Parts: sequence; C-alpha cells; structure tokens
Amino acid sequence: MAHTGEPLNEYLSRRDGWSQQKIAREREFRSVGNWRLAVAAVIAFFAWLAAGPHLISPWWLLLPLALFVWLAIRLNRAKYLKTRAARALRFYESGLERLDDRWAGAGNDGERFRSNEHVYANDLDLFGKGSLFELISTTRTAGGDAVLAAWLREPSDRQALPARQEAIRELTPNLNLREDIALLGEDVRASIDDEVLERWGSAPAVVFPPFARLLALVLSLASITTGVLFLANALRLWPFAAVLGLNFILVAVFRKRVDLILTSVEATGPDLRLERYLLERIEREPLQTAALLGVQERLRTEGINSSRRLQRLERWIELVDSSEHMLIRMVGAVVLWRQQIAMGVEAWRRESGRYITGWLGAVAEFEALQSLASLAYERPSWSLPEFAGDAQPLFEAEALQHPLLPPALCIPNDVAVGPDLRLLIVSGSNMSGKSTLLRAIGLNTVLAWAGAPVAAKSLRLSRLQTAASIRIVDSLQEGRSRFMAEILRIRQIVDLTTKPSPVLFLLDELLSGTNSHDRLIGASAVVKGLVERGAIGLVTTHDLALAGMESDLGVHAANFHFDDQIVAGHIEFDYRLKPGVVEHSNAIELMRAVGLPV
Repeated sequence: MAHTGEPLNEYLSRRDGWSQQKIAREREFRSVGNWRLAVAAVIAFFAWLAAGPHLISPWWLLLPLALFVWLAIRLNRAKYLKTRAARALRFYESGLERLDDRWAGAGNDGERFRSNEHVYANDLDLFGKGSLFELISTTRTAGGDAVLAAWLREPSDRQALPARQEAIRELTPNLNLREDIALLGEDVRASIDDEVLERWGSAPAVVFPPFARLLALVLSLASITTGVLFLANALRLWPFAAVLGLNFILVAVFRKRVDLILTSVEATGPDLRLERYLLERIEREPLQTAALLGVQERLRTEGINSSRRLQRLERWIELVDSSEHMLIRMVGAVVLWRQQIAMGVEAWRRESGRYITGWLGAVAEFEALQSLASLAYERPSWSLPEFAGDAQPLFEAEALQHPLLPPALCIPNDVAVGPDLRLLIVSGSNMSGKSTLLRAIGLNTVLAWAGAPVAAKSLRLSRLQTAASIRIVDSLQEGRSRFMAEILRIRQIVDLTTKPSPVLFLLDELLSGTNSHDRLIGASAVVKGLVERGAIGLVTTHDLALAGMESDLGVHAANFHFDDQIVAGHIEFDYRLKPGVVEHSNAIELMRAVGLPV
C-alpha cells in the first residue's frame, strides 16, 4: 500500500521534474554529439583541401576548430547535467521506495557493523538486509555510516540529545540540502576511506632541509633561463649542463622522500577531492541550531574554511596527476617538477593534515543527523520522544508500532513498564505478535536514545540499556548449542545490571531449549533476579506455567497476551495486546494447516 501525504507528493513532483530534465539533457547530448561529429568531418575535409590540392589557406581551419572546441565544452556540460539528473532520479526513487515500503535490500544495510556478540543488534535487526540501519541511512561516507551505527549500538549521552533533536527539527524540512548532497557524486561513498585519510594526515612528517624548497625553485628557474639562452645562441651549453647536473643531484638525494610523498597523496587525493564537495556544501548552508552550528565551527580552523584548505591541496593533486603527461615527462628534470610538488604537498600536510580527523568527524556527524532528519521527513506520523528523569526506569508508549513494518499494516499498541510494574509476561499463540512486540519496544528505545523520531504517537522513557534474547541460534563453528548460546546471552544481560543505566530486557521464549521442569525453575529465577537488580522488561512464553510469576512478584509483574481466532478453518490474528493470560494455543491447528496428520 502506497504512503500518502506531503513527502510522497513532494518526491513525486521532484522526481518527475528531474525525469524531464534527464530526457532534455539526453536529447541535447545526442544533438551536440552529432554536431561535433559533423564539424570534425568538416575539419578533416578542410585540412585535406589545405594540405593536398592547396585549394584553401590553412587559416580556414580556425573557424571549424573553434566551433569544435565550443561544441566539446557544450558536450561535457550536457553529459554532466545528464548524469546529475540521473543521480537526482535515483535519490527520489530511493525515497519513494522507503515511502512505499519497497526499501528492503535496496539501500546501505550496514552489514559490516553486525556482531553476534552485541547484546541486541542481531535480535532487533539493527544491521543487514531489511534492517533499521538500511531504513535510516542516507549517508555518503564511511564516517557517516560509523557515526550512525554507533548511535544505534549504544545509548547516546543524555546531554547531547536535546541539541540533536533540535538539529533534526531544523534539517527535516530542508529537502533541498539533502538533494544537493545526493548530487555531489555517486562515487563518494565508495571512494572516501576515512581511516586512510586520517592516517595520511597524521603520519610523521617527511623532513627536507630548510633550504630545499627554495633551492629547487632557484635551480628550476636557472635551468629554464640557461636553456632558453642556449637555444637563442646567447649562451654556451656548459651553464645549462652545469645547472642540469645540480638538478640530477637533487633528484637523487630526495628520490625516496619524493616517491613516498607522491605515492601516498596519489592514494588519498581523490578521496580528499570528493570530501571537499561535502565540506563546501555544509559550510555555506545557513544553519541555526547549536549542534549544527557546532559542526560548521569544527570545519573552520584558524579562521579558514576547511574546503578552502582542501582546495589548495587539490591544486597540488592536479599537478601530481599531470606528471604523467608526455611534455611534463620531457621537462620534469629540468624544472624539478615532482620534487617541487612533493615539497608543496608535504608543506600543506604539515600545516593542515592534523585537522583532517576533525573535519571528517564533523562531516560524519552531519551526515548522521541528515539521515535522522530524512527519517523524520518520510515518517511524519512518528514523534520525537520525551526523556524522563533517571531516578526510576520507565518505558511508556502510546500507539507503539514496529519501525520496520509498513505503517499502514502495523497494529499499534500501548505499552507501559516501570517504575512499579517492572515485568510484562506476554503469552500467546504462534505468530500472534509476541516477538514483533519485543522488537518494536527494543527498536524504538534504540531510536529514542539515538535522538531519532520513534514509531509511536508518544513515547516517554528514562535512560535504558536495551538487552535482548530473541534470535538466538546454535553455532557449529564455535561448538555451541542453541541452549548454550541463550544462557551465555542471559549471562551477558545479567552482567549489564551492574552498570549505572537500568536494563530493559526483552526475552523471547526464555530457555525454550530445555525441558519444562528446568525451564520453569531457570526462567523464573532469571527473570526475578533481573527485576530485583532494578531491570524492567518483557518475557514472552508459550509455557503458561511461567504466567505464575505474576503472583510471585506481586505488583511488579502483570500478565498480557495476544489472541487469535479460527474462522472458517483459518487462523486470524488481531495483534492487539490484552491483559491476562492467553487461554488457548494454535499449534495443533497450524500443524494441520500445513498438512501434518495431527
């Protein structure tokens, strides 16, 4: 079912506009290309007339040559605009996929951040195909990915969240900014490697003698002067030969240092060039909130914008790239081309290289904020959470939904746990919605403490350390059974209760890998121990004997359930959380439904 509302209309309108531009630019590209081919034929014909039969003067070539150059410029511009329109189309198509819930598997899934040891990442589908990260991430750099992943993997500092929420409110309606960043180049994500850039910027200096740069400049000028005078018969050969000999000595002395510098900058240069586009766009945006102004401030060092500093390096990189030109190869030793460039690059790195880490960190934070703002724009029914005091653990949600399910198909539920009611025991049939509820609570808690909007009409919560045991599997490589993997996770959750932040535990079918007797004793002991240690949470169960924990814990526990009905031989679910214990199971009906002789 398609999403309706302002984001959809805006995305459709802009997509259609860019589609028309793409068609126009493709038409222009073909037309200019054909004209350039025709002019090239005219140039060839005129050249034959001038060089063969001598019917025209070679000066007749000037006009078609000038026209050919002009058409080449037009063709390059048409190609650039065509590519730009194609990028914009992909940007808005991706947005429409998210609005229409066709986004799973089409975006950046953050698979590299997955960890089986993390206390909730796998259980809550934080990373991977169809994950929370894939829904949210619109970042362009590896650094942006890393910051966003860190915000999702660990609760953020409480003091940072109000400023982050203000930043998201400011960025949410600014679709033009998100579009501009998307159009900076489709190869930005693949190219920029923050770790390589940071290592290059902070590597030990390559030391040249204090006079080396001046000496290289003097020798190159001397080589040019004596060479020109020799060719003009105003000077003998030996002065030019003597200067050239000094040049070769300097080349030999500095060869290893020059090779080291130019090799490293050739590897990092394209990354820095692409990073500059991001820096430049962020710097010129008129921002208001403290967090965003802080990002811009970090992009200014000693009163100079980072993009201007990188632009200076970019000029050096262009000179490095030109070193392979045949003409430069011929005169390189005469003018000490590589040596002067290497010294210029190293001088830039000594002056500005130490700032690269800060620049990349600022851009990464801005990209993560942009991702959360894009989520808020595309999910206007979501809300920013309210943070309660930390004296008592609390999770209180109205109309809570699972963030990864299509909003139009997701059934909302009100959920409240803490401070007095610390445990919800949720029973219900297979496929009734128990695990989905746990993930909805966990994912929205993660979103809230990342500073993001949440899939709820309202959410009020204290600082909580989420911990889950939902998707626990065995491991042949590690020699672990499912039961062993589960009890190790439970040990991990129990250990979290020794830390300052209260734990929000989400336990699905606790200890289902053992017999009923041991399960009842073990599960009851684990859950009671967690509650006694100040944790709050939910445990789901098929074993109605576990529902007896309500009487053991008194006012600190309550039973809830999901129900289902058999209608015309089919099982129907309403996915609504109700008080009390479920009164029946659908396991037999499900087995019969798949054809088992039960």
